[in-house]
Amino acid sequence: MDKNLVLRLFGGVLYGSVVILCTTSWGSQVINSISPGLVQQHTLYYGLITFFLFMGAWECVKMMKFDPKGWEKWVVFPLIVFVFYRFSKRYFSNGFYFDFNISEILALLLIVIAVVTLFRFSKELYYDNGKLIFTVIYTALPFGFALGLPKFSTADNTFTLEVFFLFVLIWSSDSFAYFTGKFFGKHKMAPKISPKKTWEGFAGGVFFTIILGYFIELYYPDLRGNYMIVGLLVSVFGPLGDLVESQLKRNFGVKDSGNVIPGHGGILDRLDSFIICVPVVYLYFILEKLI
Repeated sequence: MDKNLVLRLFGGVLYGSVVILCTTSWGSQVINSISPGLVQQHTLYYGLITFFLFMGAWECVKMMKFDPKGWEKWVVFPLIVFVFYRFSKRYFSNGFYFDFNISEILALLLIVIAVVTLFRFSKELYYDNGKLIFTVIYTALPFGFALGLPKFSTADNTFTLEVFFLFVLIWSSDSFAYFTGKFFGKHKMAPKISPKKTWEGFAGGVFFTIILGYFIELYYPDLRGNYMIVGLLVSVFGPLGDLVESQLKRNFGVKDSGNVIPGHGGILDRLDSFIICVPVVYLYFILEKLI
């Protein structure tokens, strides 16, 4: 068997296993079966998101090649810590609540502005202050919002499966789009950024992910929102996340964001769809309650 294929299979299984253990109750059950009462599930999830955040930010700093003599690269991580702390304090002290406030509106708008800047005004990212702002927005805000997606209670260690099924839908959307595009793809979606993506693959990803969302909604009706709608959002915005990461790497002449996951590249390579989908799903959860 090809060594690269073995490495990719190993990396994929390792990555998927860690995500599953940290986004479902299985992780705490496994650990507590060895050492009872050692950990609560929300702690594992918080640790996973924190790891993703700082590894992703580190990859972004390396990829964007900050000036080693500049002050900006020394400010990136203190800013990220501050932003992530504010999200953490909110969710773990007060629980998740659906509310439009100035900070949330600003954070969601900043993500949109960062994406537009990457595609339309990329020259701004060649300056270290632009790199600084983009890195903080691209990493700290989405992973901060990710803390608010599941419901959790420190009293009885309850933890809901919104994030687990978000990953399932993202993985499924990627797979459905890949196989549909492989067999039926003719029209390129963004040939200069991601040559393999086709509109046929995109359509297949949307169709089959919505169907999967229907079955999630059928068997897990207590999850927030309607998972057919979540499936639609994931299948539409997931490919955008992939294009954002591809454009970022293209701008700075990088093939992979890192090599932390064997055979799969870096954290940003694996979580590009997640980074864009999280704020979109978060906004949907807010609007869904308001409506």
